[in-house]
Amino acid sequence: MRDAAVLIATWRDEEDELRLVLIRRSAHGPHGGQIAFPGGKQEPGEALRATALREAEEEIGLAPDRVEVVAALPILKTMTTGWRVAPFLARTRRPAGWVPDPSEVVEILEPRIRDLADPARRGVAVEDMRPYASPQETPHVRLGPYRIWGMTYRILEPLLPRILAGEWPL
Repeated sequence: MRDAAVLIATWRDEEDELRLVLIRRSAHGPHGGQIAFPGGKQEPGEALRATALREAEEEIGLAPDRVEVVAALPILKTMTTGWRVAPFLARTRRPAGWVPDPSEVVEILEPRIRDLADPARRGVAVEDMRPYASPQETPHVRLGPYRIWGMTYRILEPLLPRILAGEWPL
């Protein structure tokens, strides 16, 4: 297994609504086109927290001095691609504008947490996971024209009620 880390960056908008930063990955690679948290593989000798911060800065231009990590969440293993992913929940000061790395990020999304938690957005769809696995029914959350599924869904789904319950100072 290979190690990776993601940053679950949250921020409050002008109406004090809690929002989350997600990216739509560029078309290349095994996760091409998917909705994800900023993140990526751990470099040799790098702590996983540092990986999450470095990747967020590289992928969306979120400087580490604008981030306060409030929780290291349990590490999850991917079902098909051989990764261990360490999620880090953070309160951030949103920059004036995001700076997406065009080689990795096609779009930056900033949905409200309460919208993502809406049960009406839940569904199941068949995802083609070849060459890693055969197509499977996969739960997801709809976000506009996109579906949040896979590892991002597995991190987000149990996290949403905890965030809404105020478990962390976000």
